[in-house]
Amino acid sequence: MDKLLLLGDEALAQGALDAGLSGAYGYPGTPSTEIFEYVQHSKEAAQRNVHRTWSANEKTAMEEALGMSYTGKRALVTMKHVGLNVAADPFVNSGITGANGGLVVAVADDPSMHSSQNEQDSRHYGRFALVPVFEPSNQQEAYNMTFDAFALSEKYETPVIMRLVTRLSHSRAGIVRTDQLKENEIKLPENPNQFVLLPAFARTNYINLIEKQKLLEKESENSKYNEYHDGKDKSLGIIACGLGYNYVKENHVEAECEYPILKICQYPLPRKLIQKIVDECDEILVVEDGMPVVEEWLRGYLDNCLKIKGRMDGTLPRWGELDPAKLRTALGLEPHPIKEIPDIVKGRPPELCKGCPHRDSYTALNEAMKEYGPGHVFGDIGCYTLGFLPPFNAINSCVDMGASISMAVGAADSGLFPSIAVIGDSTFGHSGMTPLLDAVNSKANIVAFILDNSIVAMTGMQDSAVTGRVEDICLGIGVDKEHLRVINPLKSHHEENVKIIKDEINYNGVSVIIPRRPCIHIAAKLRKQK
Repeated sequence: MDKLLLLGDEALAQGALDAGLSGAYGYPGTPSTEIFEYVQHSKEAAQRNVHRTWSANEKTAMEEALGMSYTGKRALVTMKHVGLNVAADPFVNSGITGANGGLVVAVADDPSMHSSQNEQDSRHYGRFALVPVFEPSNQQEAYNMTFDAFALSEKYETPVIMRLVTRLSHSRAGIVRTDQLKENEIKLPENPNQFVLLPAFARTNYINLIEKQKLLEKESENSKYNEYHDGKDKSLGIIACGLGYNYVKENHVEAECEYPILKICQYPLPRKLIQKIVDECDEILVVEDGMPVVEEWLRGYLDNCLKIKGRMDGTLPRWGELDPAKLRTALGLEPHPIKEIPDIVKGRPPELCKGCPHRDSYTALNEAMKEYGPGHVFGDIGCYTLGFLPPFNAINSCVDMGASISMAVGAADSGLFPSIAVIGDSTFGHSGMTPLLDAVNSKANIVAFILDNSIVAMTGMQDSAVTGRVEDICLGIGVDKEHLRVINPLKSHHEENVKIIKDEINYNGVSVIIPRRPCIHIAAKLRKQK
């Protein structure tokens, strides 16, 4: 019965290991990264030879985890909320194939977009794919739920989402471990057609998935994670989801909450428990971190005139992260006094590190582009996205992983010249190879910069899947060898680099320029290794 002080991410990871995990798959993305890294650095995982190598992207991670589940072993796949968009194709279909060994999809959402380009709620994916969702309210539940998620996955042969949010992922609390389970033995599916989604099989599987929903709802009704706490004042009933339950408790430290509370941490929604609180209370306040998923769900099947308050009517903010202060107002409590920030404390915008190779890359690119004016450079997701900010102001878009090359192709198709893409080496491996293939196939007139700093720098210095292979990949895709140029982004090479960039801009076809210099934070490490 070890006691550990863990992040929410780490508690989930330790729960997976103790639940008999055989393989972890994932792609780094804040706030989910620490789940995988915990498994990756675990001595227990090393001793058991648990698979724990980063995948090229979330889609391949999901598919690889599904392959391990196919063999009857327990697999964990990790990503952030926008990563689930990348993995959506295999994820949604995994609901129809079902699982064999336990398959848990750990997704960390980022309300308020602390480190993300959008704000979305992974519970929508659970409802869309008809897949059960667990949403822990604290670190101990993150640990315990992982056991139950694997068990539920195997009981009903379904993948299960474990949904975390930033504040739970990145805050620490003590957790108590339970006895470890042994890893499953290899056991192939009893139904040889289970994972074959030819239409005839897929239709049968989908019907089974629909019929399974009543059983999954019954599991939610009886779940220890969905609890009804009675209250004296029935003028208001509170439905608190996941971390929102902790925030309700935080606002009632000195005394018990006077209102009934329905804590929901397992989905699909427990209808009977919801009906109970609805029947007993005059109004309902829905407290959830993220989108108004439960609130919309309630409005969809409540056919009475009960007033429902939450994010949709403005009682709680529709946008941004939930916090105790926002909840105080919704509960009718006096707001805490706001402490003014001293004048001496100044906001500091993010910037590329001193000595970062991307600085010299952007300096050369900006000089080469002077005669063409702004609006020609499409950016991507990574440290180099900071090239949008002063003093560089070098890129003009940032949409999703890999979109720089795709958008450059489309812009070139429309007649924009020059059309430039800037993408990092890791993002190129994640989602940039396929649009580069499109560019080659369509003979697009673009220049693609693959900024190779030999690491996945933005998310914590993970190994890049394409280190040492970028040129071979480009040549294999079909880039002309004469227009695959490697440059050294240093001030001493500035004039030479500007000339190379101008030459490739003037080439009518696909050019790839690879500015290659290690990230400043790993340069010393690489020198030591050599």
